[in-house]
Amino acid sequence: MRSIWNGAISFGLVSIPIKLVNATESHAVSFRQIHTEDGGRIRYRKVCELEDREVTQAEIGKAYEDADGSMVPITDEDLSHLPIPTARTIEIVAFVPEERIDPLQMGAAYYLAASGAPAAKPYTLLREALKRSNRVAIAKFALRGRERLGMLRVVGDAIAMHGLLWPDEVRAPEGVAPDAGVTVRDQELDLADALMDTLGEIDLADLHDEYREALEEVIAAKSAGETPPEAREEAAPGKVLDLMAALESSVRAARESRGGEEDAPAEEAEVRSLRERGTPSRQTPKETGGKKSTSAAAKKTAAKKTAGRTAAGKKAGKKAGEKAAAKEPAKKTAGTGTATKSTTKSTTARGAATTKTATRSAAAKSTAKKAPSRKRSA
Repeated sequence: MRSIWNGAISFGLVSIPIKLVNATESHAVSFRQIHTEDGGRIRYRKVCELEDREVTQAEIGKAYEDADGSMVPITDEDLSHLPIPTARTIEIVAFVPEERIDPLQMGAAYYLAASGAPAAKPYTLLREALKRSNRVAIAKFALRGRERLGMLRVVGDAIAMHGLLWPDEVRAPEGVAPDAGVTVRDQELDLADALMDTLGEIDLADLHDEYREALEEVIAAKSAGETPPEAREEAAPGKVLDLMAALESSVRAARESRGGEEDAPAEEAEVRSLRERGTPSRQTPKETGGKKSTSAAAKKTAAKKTAGRTAAGKKAGKKAGEKAAAKEPAKKTAGTGTATKSTTKSTTARGAATTKTATRSAAAKSTAKKAPSRKRSA
């Protein structure tokens, strides 16, 4: 890696020759400006506005623009006489816990590479001292014409330096937080915690720039004379009317994206509407599970027994009613004197008119409670 600055780390009376190397790199896709009519490049030229001509880099110097618009020339010689002891030195001024550093202050990152064999021993000494103390070093250094603040820390077997903003360069967050008083309920905090737990942690190495990848596909397609791929349309987010509902939906979506909820039941409960009392059904009801099926089955059996005794009063009626409770509801028993066919036909002519009325009433009650008792009765 190419160094951008050469100097030394001043660690008390210890001097460590080092080279400054960029620790990061940008993978952003860059564009050029063109004339849309003919595709010609748009270039910026440095022109002297007094002579109205383009000048070379050797003819360009520095100046400070005063309040009245006048220019005050500043030469390299003027800058060389400034009292900056850190012009070629990274001067360590303190060691502090890393938590003391506000992330808002952190800027560009660099690696400090040992320069030559003489730097190996003091470099290793500083690195191991930082490791054992669990602290970071605060240093001053000069780069690109100004003095800067830096933080030295250990990264693997190397020492890295993060450029820091000066404390007075960090703005206070005034007017950023909402002014109105907001009360957050415990239930909302619980759902927020559940969402955080569901999302969990992630390996940052798995993250990548999807926008850059899509942009590279578009460039490759246009270079080959093909039609660029179209991005899928994403549903527009709806308005958040209920914070609790939004949190619950977010938790469900996060669990689905992470492979499903671990503690989810095997089958979700199905909500069904109850039929009106006395309304017959010609379709075979679906089997449903549940703890209430036992009591429902008992009530149905009792109702059928009563209807059987009222209609015929014979032992065959009781036997037919028990068979109807034991067999699948979709099948009709052929026994005489039973009331099981009341959902599709009228009762037999063997009973009297009063008997028919009682039979229909008992059968209607039985039909209304058939659905929740199928599985347990079978």
